[in-house]
Amino acid sequence: MIGWLRHQTQALLAAQRRLLAQPVATLLAALAMGVAVSLPSALYLGLGTLNRLAGNLPASPEISVFLDGDTAAADRAAIATRLKQSDIAQARYVPKEEALATLSAAQDLADIAAGLAQNPLPDAWVVRPHASSREQLDRLALDLDKLPGVAETHLDSQWAGRLQAALALGRTVVWVLAGLFAIALTAISGNAIRAQVLARHNEIQVSRLIGATDRHIRRPFLYLGALQGLLGGLAAGVVLAVVGVILRAPVERLAALYGSSFHLLPPTVIEIVGVLGLTTLFGWLGAWLTVSRTLRLADSAA
Repeated sequence: MIGWLRHQTQALLAAQRRLLAQPVATLLAALAMGVAVSLPSALYLGLGTLNRLAGNLPASPEISVFLDGDTAAADRAAIATRLKQSDIAQARYVPKEEALATLSAAQDLADIAAGLAQNPLPDAWVVRPHASSREQLDRLALDLDKLPGVAETHLDSQWAGRLQAALALGRTVVWVLAGLFAIALTAISGNAIRAQVLARHNEIQVSRLIGATDRHIRRPFLYLGALQGLLGGLAAGVVLAVVGVILRAPVERLAALYGSSFHLLPPTVIEIVGVLGLTTLFGWLGAWLTVSRTLRLADSAA
């Protein structure tokens, strides 16, 4: 066990020396990996921020039922009775005075509301149905629209549903891009290790002649690939941090114009560890594929 640990430590130190011996090539490889990793990572973080925003939207759809201004008391009672039926989960009456007060409290709308000579808003009901399918909701909205005294119905949260669908599509795109960039990361690591293997071709041949196993020959290159992948993950973190600093102020200014506290979410510790672990793994994989192929070709040539 002690001998195994000593060999592992020696291989790791040898990989570190090789990286430090070529700082420019190491930096360029890390930057290439970092850029490859930063794009799907940035999309993932952006989708996470949008998903948090979408989570603040109403989870279930609502139907707004607007009444005519001259709706008779009998019609109002009939509407209230209809909204107590079994297909309605919840119904809340919103008088026009409450609607105007809510409008006046909204940012950038207080001056407009104060300048109104009379309240132009109608009385309304906010209805939350049991149904969830689009067909059932459309049918219920049409039925409510036909009631005497109803001026108009509006099915709310349609755009929230579209946003959720777009987020689901975005997550699929992120995973596809992540897979493609994982292949690219493996190729970048493999190409960098291939240059190291070719530069030490004679050393490898001598090691095999004196009895070194393929595992012993492969080990320092595997550590080299893993370290390059780790550096690539750290470079991706730097790229994302710089992009976050650049975009923070414009995003906050845009959110302030809409009266929102929306801001970009930083990655969590688990996400950071996950990215570093994956880049290290794919760096190791690229090295393993390259060195194994080189050793097989050497066996074939022999």
